[in-house]
Amino acid sequence: MILNGIPFDLQILNVLAALLLLLSFSMLAQRRIVVLVNLLATQGLLLFLATMLLAWRTGEHHLYLSAVLTLALKVIGLPWLLRRLIHSLDVYWDTELLINPSATMLIGLLIVVFSFGLAQPISALASTATRSTLGIAIAVILLAFLTMITRRKAMSQVVAFLSMENGLFFGAMSATYGMPRVVELGITPAITTGILHRSAGTGQVGAGVAEAPIGCFADALADLDMRLSGSARPTDPDRRRRAAGP
Repeated sequence: MILNGIPFDLQILNVLAALLLLLSFSMLAQRRIVVLVNLLATQGLLLFLATMLLAWRTGEHHLYLSAVLTLALKVIGLPWLLRRLIHSLDVYWDTELLINPSATMLIGLLIVVFSFGLAQPISALASTATRSTLGIAIAVILLAFLTMITRRKAMSQVVAFLSMENGLFFGAMSATYGMPRVVELGITPAITTGILHRSAGTGQVGAGVAEAPIGCFADALADLDMRLSGSARPTDPDRRRRAAGP
């Protein structure tokens, strides 16, 4: 079914992307940390639906695995863990914002305009059907970053950081359809880590950035392909290294 020259499934993906952006704006203005976690879980649910729809459209079977992991971790696991931490630390509100909400929303609008302008030349180089949503993915990442730097409570910063990861996931899915392109291009994601102090109110005590090795992506892709094709899993490390490329 095609409406206005755009297939119906792509229109649904665009709607899901717009809702993802709307949730990022909601996080900017929200001060209740429990509601922030609920918004984060809703973002995860939208990512799950978008991944399932994209997997059905493209026939990329590994996206079904990504969708299941998204549902288990982003919709169920992490929100449950964050709610437990909120109740144990007795931190429910983040009222001490560095910038007042009106100014934050105005900056957020400027970020969205900047994101779509930044994504235009990148979208022109992409060959995927979902490249039009790349600007939304960049906007979600930058809005989550804005949320993180304008909050004082560590729990709010953690939720914003996870929302940023949601934007990265959606951007990777929009531009490359996920893991196989990571192996083909040899470009691995950067892993940002943060350490929170166990005492409430102390905040973050450490951070770092690491690069994921390409070998784990090549091994995972080869293993997924063999599971889907019913072949035996190789045990020779040299074969796995050859699958990773030079």
